[in-house]
Amino acid sequence: MESETADLVVLEEWNGIASSKLTKTATITIPHKKPTSSSSSSSAPSIQKSSSQFSHISGRILQAFVPEASIHLPSRWVSVINFNFASGFPNSVTPDYVPFQVWDLLQGLSTYIRTMLSTQALLSAIGVGEKSATVIGATFQWFLRDLTGMLGGILFTCYQGSNLDSNAKMWRLVADFMNDLGMLMDLLSPLFPSAFIFVVCLGSLSRSFTGVASGATRAALTQHFALQNNAADISAKEGSQETVATMIGMAFGMILAHITMGHSLSIWICFLSLTLFHMYANYRAVSCLSLITLNCQRSSTVFLEFFKNGQVLSPKEVSSLERILPLWLTPWSSKVNCLHSRVRMDVRISSLNNDDLGELSRLATSHYKKAKYLLLNKRGVISIVMHKGSTAADVLKAFIHSLVMAKLVDGGSSAHSESQQWINTNYDIFLLKLQTSGWRTERLLSPSVTWKANWTLASSNRKVE
Repeated sequence: MESETADLVVLEEWNGIASSKLTKTATITIPHKKPTSSSSSSSAPSIQKSSSQFSHISGRILQAFVPEASIHLPSRWVSVINFNFASGFPNSVTPDYVPFQVWDLLQGLSTYIRTMLSTQALLSAIGVGEKSATVIGATFQWFLRDLTGMLGGILFTCYQGSNLDSNAKMWRLVADFMNDLGMLMDLLSPLFPSAFIFVVCLGSLSRSFTGVASGATRAALTQHFALQNNAADISAKEGSQETVATMIGMAFGMILAHITMGHSLSIWICFLSLTLFHMYANYRAVSCLSLITLNCQRSSTVFLEFFKNGQVLSPKEVSSLERILPLWLTPWSSKVNCLHSRVRMDVRISSLNNDDLGELSRLATSHYKKAKYLLLNKRGVISIVMHKGSTAADVLKAFIHSLVMAKLVDGGSSAHSESQQWINTNYDIFLLKLQTSGWRTERLLSPSVTWKANWTLASSNRKVE
């Protein structure tokens, strides 16, 4: 009788998006028998599951809220709940993603609770529940409120839309402050029945600024978080998180509105307390961010350290020094860190006087023959005139050059000559160290440069257009 030999074929089933975060879900063992004269059949394969169906479903639910490859989903349910964001944080998002999201969800929760209180007051002011109120009257008032908000959003976009990228942290705070102001107007509306339309339209106008600024800055932050070109995934998961926060906030808001109904003092205490927490949570959220793009303030901070010690600060170090509130709200801050405030970009040459134009013409033929920009020093304030053929790299170089000049002017040095020498010697080294420290140097996030100039140099004709 011929003998038969059997080999085992083992197949493993793994689940996950990222190759480094796969979880084994099943092991399939298939006995593979070589055909013999006495037997041609094979044994049935055995399947050993490494995780339950419940664990798999729970993992899929968690993936609706957390970006792909950013959590590890082990085989057991307990481990799934206690997924780890600590050491070895995933490669799909930046390390500041989780702390920002935690504070952002807390401020969102506060917002939705207060929304129930302000909406209750607004509906009461419109006349819901009163026999004297008419449907057409309430509809018209609501229409004016929404129309004002739409027009306000368009005007705000025209005025500031192109500048929101340059200071995302500040505009994020401004957006939430304007939202708080809008809800305050709704809560105040029943107290001023004769000026009801004006008050609610003012609140709607305030919230329209919130919609534009919040949406634009959120898009910028999503791009910052996305390390693996997964901005769409992060945005989708953020939407799921926001939805859960909305539902929880609405539930607590309805309970709070029911408890405080008819008690004006209690309503105001709850509203103001939640508003203070809301602003605190927003400040903590933006303080967590370590943005790697260079705007005017961050460029000034890293330049001053390099100018002084020859070292470049990391994005995290700069984040701890970055001023989030506007300059006029922080008069106590050090003037040294405000070097960028002495630089004027987007200068229109037709607005300059004859002396300034003559100085520009002289500079174009001397210090800036090969440059795509001109710098004009006027009582310590440096004005930048960009060439019409300049690129984003030229804008960054012009701004750093203006910081050098502003710093040298403080020291009583010859501004143009010494600043040009510094740029020729140190600028490339500075850029290389920025890139090594994790900064993006493709462009400067600054207010849009819409005014440019063209200058041509010739032996018989010297022109600045």
